[in-house]
Amino acid sequence: MSTVISRSWEHAVVTGGAGFVGSHLCAALLDAGAAVTCVDDFSTGRPENVTPLLERPGFTLVRANVAEELPVDRRPDLVLHFASPASPADYLRLPLHTMEAGSLGTRNALRLAQDSEARFLLASTSEVYGDPRQNPQDERYWGNVNPVGPRSVYDEAKRFGEALTTAHADTLGTDACIVRLFNTYGPRMRGHDGRAVPTFVRQALAGEPLTVTGDGRQTRSLCYVDDTVTGILAAAAHGMRGPVNLGNPAEITMLELAGLVVSLTGSHSDVRYIERPVDDPAVRCPDITLARDKLGWEPRVNAEEGLRRTIAWFRSETGH
Repeated sequence: MSTVISRSWEHAVVTGGAGFVGSHLCAALLDAGAAVTCVDDFSTGRPENVTPLLERPGFTLVRANVAEELPVDRRPDLVLHFASPASPADYLRLPLHTMEAGSLGTRNALRLAQDSEARFLLASTSEVYGDPRQNPQDERYWGNVNPVGPRSVYDEAKRFGEALTTAHADTLGTDACIVRLFNTYGPRMRGHDGRAVPTFVRQALAGEPLTVTGDGRQTRSLCYVDDTVTGILAAAAHGMRGPVNLGNPAEITMLELAGLVVSLTGSHSDVRYIERPVDDPAVRCPDITLARDKLGWEPRVNAEEGLRRTIAWFRSETGH
């Protein structure tokens, strides 16, 4: 992956660095010449995501729960807080862990950044918009979130993280940035994490029916992981506070996605409709005007190409 960074970092700390996006971020920072400390408790991250990085100079892996401690020996100049369960299957299984990562974990990461006079970046999410009544969603939209629904442990943890980051910046002058990530996908996703792309790819490669929730007309906006990482590093380097949306404004329905996965895998799977989860957003599409104007960023990889790469990776992992 080629990543252009207009600001160089000597030492970056990535919490949740063994996760899907976090591991790609660690690799991109190493490619750019930074030393990287990856902190992860492996509650949802996978050791194999960062195993190839262990042999690279400058990479350090620390096993820790960032809500309890953030043991970093060397002072960083960049702290990226990505530690959190991110898929419905994970945050519904780990509700308290999710809320602690978004609250106590964010606090600890902010303190590390403040004490080190480092740049801080919070990985927030499009889920702060909830089931939106505005489409596409821009950063000025406050959202439509159920604070006590099943998804609230993730939605509200991220909303709290944004509020805490903003308070830190306003009160203490912390050099902080908030990015809101939309539906990122690509290699290293777990086939059973509950999100649409890995679920559909896993099912199609196994010849199983693709489980589409509801009537399949709900939309998502799929951003390939390389594009997401490029946007994250651009926001970190820019010095903006945000929040800023990072996602692909090309909307796709779940039924269209299922058909595309079947076509690209050459599968003969059909579609099986299942019950739609409570508070599942009907639409999801980012307005990326701010990212285009301030960062010069927009996604480059379209859904078909990104899915081809993702499917190839799943084939290599599963042998299908």
